[in-house]
Formats: sequence, structure tokens, C-alpha cells
Amino acid sequence: MLKNSCKLALKKMKHWMMPEKAKTSLATFPSSAEIVSEPLGVVLVISAWNYPFLLSLDPVIGAIAAGNAIVLKPSEISPATASLLAKLVANYMDSSSIKVVEGAVPETTALLEQKWDKIMYTGNGRIARIVMAAAAKHLTPVVLELGGKCPVIVDSGINLQVATRRIIAGKWGCNNGQACISPDYIITTKDYAVELVDSFKCELELFYGKNPLESKDLSRVVNSNHFARLLKLLDEDKVSSKIVYGGERDKSNLKIAPTILLDVPQDSLIMNEEIFGPLLPIITIDKVEDSFDLITSGTKPLAAYMFTNNKKLKEKFVEKVSAGGLVINDTTVHLAEPTLPFGGVGDSGMGAYHGKFSFDTFSHKKAVLYRSFAGDAPLRYPPYTNGKLRLLKAFLGGSILGIIRALMGWSKA
Repeated sequence: MLKNSCKLALKKMKHWMMPEKAKTSLATFPSSAEIVSEPLGVVLVISAWNYPFLLSLDPVIGAIAAGNAIVLKPSEISPATASLLAKLVANYMDSSSIKVVEGAVPETTALLEQKWDKIMYTGNGRIARIVMAAAAKHLTPVVLELGGKCPVIVDSGINLQVATRRIIAGKWGCNNGQACISPDYIITTKDYAVELVDSFKCELELFYGKNPLESKDLSRVVNSNHFARLLKLLDEDKVSSKIVYGGERDKSNLKIAPTILLDVPQDSLIMNEEIFGPLLPIITIDKVEDSFDLITSGTKPLAAYMFTNNKKLKEKFVEKVSAGGLVINDTTVHLAEPTLPFGGVGDSGMGAYHGKFSFDTFSHKKAVLYRSFAGDAPLRYPPYTNGKLRLLKAFLGGSILGIIRALMGWSKA
């Protein structure tokens, strides 16, 4: 995906940079106008650990294409990758235009104290509030790529095997659930839940074997802190009894098996925090339509997914559910489409990037209006008679009929 972003920017950059023609109105006649993209200046990119190359360099591609200088701060939670990025960028890129700053909280704090032309942060809501507060001191605009509890609605009457496999790919296939767009919980009907659980059991065993902790295809939890956080969610009294599959853990190797929970309480920790791990609760409802109210009662997620063959349900899903992005009959794959903006809404973030959206995110769209010395209308200048006021209002309103009425004296000042 990172290579594709580079190729797309190289191919399209000249087109993206071209001034965009804009229409003008009677109010400025005769005139022409265009929108010119210019660099913002010097931008700060603070990236995340879970996809440390992609989430660090994909925004940088857009920032370079738009003509900015960049400071990149990789996550200290993936220190080996941060160190490698620092070496590679220093060796292969122009150090006067892009620099990598390694470090943890003190270094990030020092960076946030500086004045930037834009800050992009990828991570969680808690740190995002710190970033936004620091940016506010300098009136610096921000792009926040966060996360949230991404729901999956599963309707009956579908190809259950394909649906189950695509949920598994989006959940456990994406860093064992450690992805911002990873399915966080499933909503399905009470009548369909058992069939869905059985399908998960079958497909998960096929993919990861009878002992998934030994599977080479299952990612580890990133560190001991996150491991302990996930066990806290799983071992809560009112949650641990709801495990219907998995639950095994290996502390020495920081591995947790794919775990499915059925009908966990809504007031449990696991249903009120972003899971960001291999735990997948299933919530049951009486009818599929109830899922929309359940989703909208919480904060807006970065992504929402639905599996259905019902056209009306698809339309209602798109209409009712507000999220950064929606996918119908799959999970996570919208991330790979450069023609779609990738970003959140509400608590899941602000701003978007990917493809031309990256270029636009790091550009200022400058309005330019061209006029000649011809067509200088006396009605702009004092003294303002009732006739001039009538004409001015008509011109600003842009109505030919209104102008004729004003000239004929048929409209009131």
C-alpha cells in the first residue's frame, strides 16, 4: 500500500498541483477565478506503532507532494522501526526537508511546544486531546486519525462462510485485532447468533489450528502493558463467563487466542472501551433494524461494517450510521482504495488522507480572482442613491431579472 501511494503521487502530482478553475458571478463581472494549492509550510506527523511504516510514511507522501517540510515522530512503542526509519530517511531523503525525531513523551512534548503549520496525529483519543490542546496555543490545524468501537452488523440469509472469513481477516488477520479499523464487536439477531458462533469456530480452527497460540499466523500483543489491559477486559467477572470460544493466553509470548464472547453486558468494560486486540463480543438483538439505534447511541466509530443481501437494509445503514467509513459485505478493505478519503468523524477523528486527499490535507487552497481595469461600475462608489442600492442588491443577488427590475425602478431599495 505504501508503494502504491508513492506511485500514485508520482503519477498524479502534476495534475493535483494544477490550479482549479472556478466560476465567477455577476457580482465580479468581468472576471476569472481559480483555486491555487500551496504548501502549508512545516508540518509535524506523529505516527502509531501498529503499522509503523505505513502510518508513518503514508501521510509524509502527501505532505511532500504538497511541498511541505516535515518532522516525523514515530511511535516509541515500536522502537526498532523508529530507529530504522530515522536511518533510512537520513540516508535517502533530503535532510533539509524531512527529519525523523526518535524518543518518547519528553521528545513529543518538546515537539508539541513548537509552532507548526499543521499537525497530524495517529493514535488514541486520550493523546489526541493533548495534541489538540497543544496545537490550540498556536492556532495550528490538526488531523486526528483515531479509532473507536467499530461495529459489524450481521444479517441472516447471507453466505455465512464468506462473511465469517472476511470478519476474521479484518479482526485477527489485522495484527490480531490491533488495528484502528478492526471489527470491535458484532451485532446480530438472537435467532442467528448460534449459527454465527459455530461458523466462527469452524473457520478459526481452519485458519489457526486447534492450538492458535502456536500459530505463526497470529500476531503477538505489542507489549506487556497492552497484554495486561486486554486481560482486564476479558477477566471482568460479568464478562469471563460469556466466552464461547478461545480465551487462552500465553503471557511469556504475549499471545492471546482469538476469543469470542456472546451477550456481554452493555455496561462492561469491554463494551465501553476500544478493544484493540483479539477479543470479539457478539451482541444479540431481536431484529436487525435495532442495530442502528444501538450503534448511534455510542460515539461515532472510525469504520462500520454490515453483511446483508437486503437492499433496503444497505440503504438504511448508509443513511443512519455515521462513521469515518462504511463497508458492506466486507471489513477493512476500504483502507486500500486511494480514491476514498480515510479519516474519522466525532470521537474517531477529524480530517482525512490517502491519494489526493493526502495532498489536499497538507495544502492551502488559495482563492485567486483576476479582474481587468475595464468594467468599473460607478454604482460601487458613494454617494449611494436608492437607484445604486437597488442595482447593487440585484448584482449581488445574481438575478438578471432583478437587474432589469432595478434598472427600470421596479424594485425597492
